[in-house]
Amino acid sequence: MLNLSMFNGPYSFIGLLMLSNVFMTFAWYAHLKNLSSKPWWIAVLVSWFIAFFEYALQVPANRLGFQHFSLGQLKIAQEAITLSVFIPFAVFYMGEPFKLDYLWAGACLLGAVYFMFRS
Repeated sequence: MLNLSMFNGPYSFIGLLMLSNVFMTFAWYAHLKNLSSKPWWIAVLVSWFIAFFEYALQVPANRLGFQHFSLGQLKIAQEAITLSVFIPFAVFYMGEPFKLDYLWAGACLLGAVYFMFRS
C-alpha cells in the first residue's frame, strides 16, 4: 500500500497526479496506436487494466491535495497537469506534430490556475 505519510507539504500531491496522468493518458489514447487492429473490447480491457494504476495514484493524490486545497483548485490543477502530460505524449509517443495551439491552451489553463489559486 502507498504510505501517504511519506509525502508532506501542500504541493506533494502534484507528483502523484503527474504519474497518474501518465497512466491515464496511455489508458485513454495509446490503444489508438497499439491496438487499432484489435476489436474494441480488447482495447477496453487493456485500458481498464492501465486505468487501475491511474486510480491507485490519483485517489491518494486527491486525498493529499484536499487536505490543503479546495475541490475546484484540485480540479484545475488536474487539468493543467493533464495538458502538461498530454503534449509530450501526443508529440513523442503518438507522433503528432507540435502545434502552437497547445501553447495557447496551456496559457488559458495557467489563467484558470491563477484564478483558482489567487485567494
